Amino acid sequence: MAAGISAIHGLLSSKTSLYPALHKKISPSCVCIKRAADIQSVRAATSATADSQINEKYCLDLVRSRDYDGFVSSLLLPEEARRSSLALRAFNVELAQVKDSVSQKTIGLMRMQFWKTAIEEIYRDEPPNQPVSAELWRAVRKHYLTKRWLLRIITEREKDLDDRAYRNLQELEKYAENTQSSLIYLLLECLGLKNVHADHAASHIGKAQGIVTCLRATPYHSSRRKVYLPMDICMLHGASQEDFIRGSREQNVRDVVYDIASQAHVHLQHARSFSNNVPAAANLAFLQTVVLEDYLQRVRRADFDVFHPSLKNRNPLVPIQLYIRSWKKSY
Repeated sequence: MAAGISAIHGLLSSKTSLYPALHKKISPSCVCIKRAADIQSVRAATSATADSQINEKYCLDLVRSRDYDGFVSSLLLPEEARRSSLALRAFNVELAQVKDSVSQKTIGLMRMQFWKTAIEEIYRDEPPNQPVSAELWRAVRKHYLTKRWLLRIITEREKDLDDRAYRNLQELEKYAENTQSSLIYLLLECLGLKNVHADHAASHIGKAQGIVTCLRATPYHSSRRKVYLPMDICMLHGASQEDFIRGSREQNVRDVVYDIASQAHVHLQHARSFSNNVPAAANLAFLQTVVLEDYLQRVRRADFDVFHPSLKNRNPLVPIQLYIRSWKKSY
């Protein structure tokens, strides 16, 4: 009995050596260190979340102010694709505004090089500390976006820095395919779609959008003494660049607009010829057709006078039409 009691006393007296880890865990200094680490971790997570929200808002505001139609179209996408769509459109806006925001081509080339490098870094999981780059990196990781489409947009925008008119309609279509169509291919990927018929439709819709964008921007460019309309069509109707610069509303100028607008309409018709084979979900990537239709109808009502005052204002019904089209899942 005495031996047993003695053994118990021995265990009690040696508990420090038997349970050193327990004593270490409840050490006040260790508790403080652990709490400090936890607080630091929470602060880092909170900071990262705040930065992410700031980046998202930056892209949203940029698209809303510079590509309103694209902004509304993005809001109608499913939640899992909406943020990525805004990132892609913000990326497109950043590239599109380079040409008008630089006074020298060299500066424009430097900005394009920044974006080429940014894309490479994004695919290495090392995005630059810039809002659009950060959001684009998030979209790339989430949807496994094709790098080739992003680089193709940059390369084509870079070529456009030469600041000259398109030699013919085919050159304008090629530019539209490499920029606008590439953007739609990426939007399809955000929706998780890979379908050859959807890609064909996207190609024609992108070309139509590039042509319409060129027409819509003509009054603005003309006010800056620049004309980018295809030279072959202008020559066909005897319309000079000076005619557009002075805002001529003569019949030969209208004929140029008619020919170009008609080609955009043809591309829309081609895109719709694939509608029976295009997955319903893909229609959400094609909502821009509403905006294209609206402009083509309005320029037709203005008798193809691209300088008509009615074309300066945005149609307030377009957002409603976009919503209806998204609900019908048609393009």
